[in-house]
Amino acid sequence: MQSPAGIYGTIRGFLLNELWRVDLEQLSSLQRWSYKAIRFVFVLVREISQGQLTLRAMSLVYTTLLSMVPLLAVSFSVLKAFGVHNQIEPLLYNLVAPLGEQGHEIVLNLLDFVENMKVGVLGSLGLALLLYTVVSLIQKVEVSFNYVWRAKSSRPISRRFSDYLSVIMVGPVLVFSAMGLTASMMNSSVMQSVMDIEPFGSLLVLASRLLPLLLVIFAFTFAYVFVPNTRVNFASAFVGGVVGGSLWQGSGLVFAEFAAGSTKYAAIYSGFAILIMFMIWLYVSWLILLIGAQVAFYHQYPERIRLSDQRVALSGRFREQLTLLVIYQIARAFIGKAPPMTVDALSDALQAPPDRVAEAVELLASRDLLVETSSEPPEYLVARDPSTMTVAQLLRSIRSPNEEQALMERRVVSAEPVDSLLQGIDDAVSAQLGERTLRDCVLAGEQPAA
Repeated sequence: MQSPAGIYGTIRGFLLNELWRVDLEQLSSLQRWSYKAIRFVFVLVREISQGQLTLRAMSLVYTTLLSMVPLLAVSFSVLKAFGVHNQIEPLLYNLVAPLGEQGHEIVLNLLDFVENMKVGVLGSLGLALLLYTVVSLIQKVEVSFNYVWRAKSSRPISRRFSDYLSVIMVGPVLVFSAMGLTASMMNSSVMQSVMDIEPFGSLLVLASRLLPLLLVIFAFTFAYVFVPNTRVNFASAFVGGVVGGSLWQGSGLVFAEFAAGSTKYAAIYSGFAILIMFMIWLYVSWLILLIGAQVAFYHQYPERIRLSDQRVALSGRFREQLTLLVIYQIARAFIGKAPPMTVDALSDALQAPPDRVAEAVELLASRDLLVETSSEPPEYLVARDPSTMTVAQLLRSIRSPNEEQALMERRVVSAEPVDSLLQGIDDAVSAQLGERTLRDCVLAGEQPAA
């Protein structure tokens, strides 16, 4: 019989070696699925244990505490205009249900704060600060989601306000309208007649009990599709929503038992115990939301499920090749009068990771070779006519250092033979390419082979 240390060594050896070396194509369907599931759980646990998700969840707790009252004030004002503001209280009770009676006290205090905040008398500056506080919360969520999805940049400021405020103001109205419509349908005479017929009655009762879970899954799925500044497939977002929503509902039941037995914390922290329990529940909720986002990411990009989470370093030649391929594809679309290309479209065309393509696009844009449109998501065009852009000039622009790189190069003590060698390489490349333009390259690629 193996000792605990031997069992641990066997499990560790399997997770770090055999799990990744086995050829999945040689296994049966059940074995292949099992290996994929274990790999998935392995990388998910690794992401959580590295601490970035937990750190970002803690940051969101702090931001939530600062932004909660302004967010509720804006939503309350919009809902009040539509006459459905009274429904916000039951929704808040559902969100803090795991806290028990303490949750009811928190909701009452929050609603008192909201009632005392008179949005109409804040003035222009006060209203602007109120909206900025609300937008900053969603911006923090976007930054965290962008980290999960390896997105390089956030939305521009103009798009943040337009996108975020449209969801903040229109979203609650649509949600409560849908809930009211569902309640009306369930209470209609037709539905009551259907419920008297089995098995439809039992199915409707089961559906009504599952409705809170379905609403949570829908909310998580919507967040995974809308918030990241990158394209997210709905199927992947839905998988993440199912996992995240189920975890959130299940953790609520567990946390309710924990909160019910936490009377000793009241003896230690007195009146602060309610706030501490509320902060813990916020942390658990944000962490689960980020875990669901991580699940959606790995579902959309299964090739990222690997033993090492370190990014593969690109060779200098391949980085240059990828950058040239990106501007080639964009120029090809421009010459062929096709729609401009997004980062995701370029990633699909080149079969390259989106974050690597985004790096190439960022490099080309910084060299004034590409321009970004204001569309959603951003599309890219060549900055000038490809017929006036020689390939030699293009290569020199790509290879030229930025200010920080140039400063570092000036500090390095070079040698004349090395400088002469590099200059000779540049001269040879320029002589070989001549006056060949980017347009020439595109048209040469479009010509059928002889």
